[in-house]
Amino acid sequence: MDWIVQTLRANPSLAVFLTLGIGFFIGQLKFKSFSLGTVTSVLLVGVVVGQLDIPVPGPLKDVFFLLFLFAIGYSVGPQFFRALRGDGLKQVLFAVVVCVLCLLSTWGVALLMGYNVGEAVGLLAGSQTMSAAIGVGTDTIQSLSATAAQKQQWLGMIPVCYAVSYVYGTIGSAYVLANLGPWLLGGLKKVRAETAELEKKLNAPMSDPDPDYIRALRPVVFRAYKATAPFFAQPRTPAEVEEFLLDDGRRTFVERVRKDGRILDVAPGVEITISSGDEIVLSGRREFIIGDEDRVGPEVVDAELLDFPAEELDVTVSSKNVDGMTVDSLRRQKYMYGVSIKSISRGGVSVPVLASVKICRGDVLSIVGLAREVNQAAPVIGYADRRTTRTDLVFVGLGIFLGGLLGSLAIHIGKIPLSLSVSGGALIAGLLLGWLRSKHPTFGRLPRPAVWLMDNLGLNMFIAVVGISAGPSFVSGLKDVGIVLFLMGVVATSLPLILGMIIGRRIFRFPAAITLGCCAGSRTTTASLGAVQDAIGSSIPAMGYTVTYAVGNILLILWGVVIVLMMS
Repeated sequence: MDWIVQTLRANPSLAVFLTLGIGFFIGQLKFKSFSLGTVTSVLLVGVVVGQLDIPVPGPLKDVFFLLFLFAIGYSVGPQFFRALRGDGLKQVLFAVVVCVLCLLSTWGVALLMGYNVGEAVGLLAGSQTMSAAIGVGTDTIQSLSATAAQKQQWLGMIPVCYAVSYVYGTIGSAYVLANLGPWLLGGLKKVRAETAELEKKLNAPMSDPDPDYIRALRPVVFRAYKATAPFFAQPRTPAEVEEFLLDDGRRTFVERVRKDGRILDVAPGVEITISSGDEIVLSGRREFIIGDEDRVGPEVVDAELLDFPAEELDVTVSSKNVDGMTVDSLRRQKYMYGVSIKSISRGGVSVPVLASVKICRGDVLSIVGLAREVNQAAPVIGYADRRTTRTDLVFVGLGIFLGGLLGSLAIHIGKIPLSLSVSGGALIAGLLLGWLRSKHPTFGRLPRPAVWLMDNLGLNMFIAVVGISAGPSFVSGLKDVGIVLFLMGVVATSLPLILGMIIGRRIFRFPAAITLGCCAGSRTTTASLGAVQDAIGSSIPAMGYTVTYAVGNILLILWGVVIVLMMS
């Protein structure tokens, strides 16, 4: 055991990876619906490992924290800037209101209880579940004109207060929004009925119905049939067949035809007729294709006819013409012939594929169809996000460097320096470059797995170092704050959410489902979004989550700077 301890002290990087491994394992464990979560688990494991008195170099955590902040900014940049000038402005204002309430509630509790700067930062980060506030708060404390001993005392209290208040910050947020929320907004039964009506309204296309608008992401399939129905007694064009099948409210596409032993691909400008006895390939959603035997003819097993390239492709929306277009309008464009929209992802959150849902620049559409059809549609919509492991590290490295330089600039008001801090600058750089990437997607490529790694590994590496460094003073600090700080965390967590729901409903006039989604997004609590969607049985709350999540991520992180300045 002594050898292990000495090895960890001589190689602190091993202690960090030990903390990460055990922390991620514990974070995945669940008891019913309860889980500590990865970040809290890594922090607590770091505290335990830190009891071995392992010195960890400061630059290690700073590097990973800057990677995390850049990844966060990069992810939410397109939604953030678009919302500032689009029809999401109302949601932006709401998110600002909720975030200000989060700051004021934490500040008020800290003043009432006489907490010091470090305790206030820890309470803010934990009660609002914004772990990144620890990093920017730490940077700002280091810039204050206090003694080294005083700064060290404040910094030692941050992880203690964070750990105590984070558990309710996560669980309490989900409970308040999913259980108390519907009651505040008129009752669960009323909220469900209103949401169902809203979903029906959003799902209504401009004219004929289209199965692509249903919420369930059922797979798109390709099936072959022999044309023997009376409809084919006279030759029919592919367009006539599609129109015939559309009569039942279904939408399918004729992709290929076997005629006189020859296989012909259906494409614009190609003249093909389908007669009785020909074989055809239809594409569409599974539930609309299976019943086509009654209207077309028996299904056939023709390996050669069905042997053609089909593709599912993620496309990042960057076209000005597509930006702001509804799903219904996009679906009717000529270049979308044969192409089905499987899903829409906005800032990493799935948005329901409904007729009236607007598509925004920066969204990722998952489209399915023949390879030639998908490849024809993709460049018109935006940029084909083909799977690759290549990351533009020039973009990442220079982006963080330039953002850090900007953030290090300070304006002094009296003895108090005001600045974004290096970490705040990295966040802003990610925000700007993520937005530029959505407009010009030919540079700055960060595959989603790379963003996930920078986000999760960056933050948790930082938290692991914080926990290890705070380990020796954690137990004594916990005795000082105890149960009282936990109760203050309950107040700081619940009050902004309760007021936010009332304000969203009565002042902003949001529908109940959108109000709940906006509150979850403003607090950047994805767990709460899932709980709300389960409670009301709809994915509509996601439509209020994406814009407010982008705003909440920026403001709640920057509040780590603001709370230090307010307390000092």
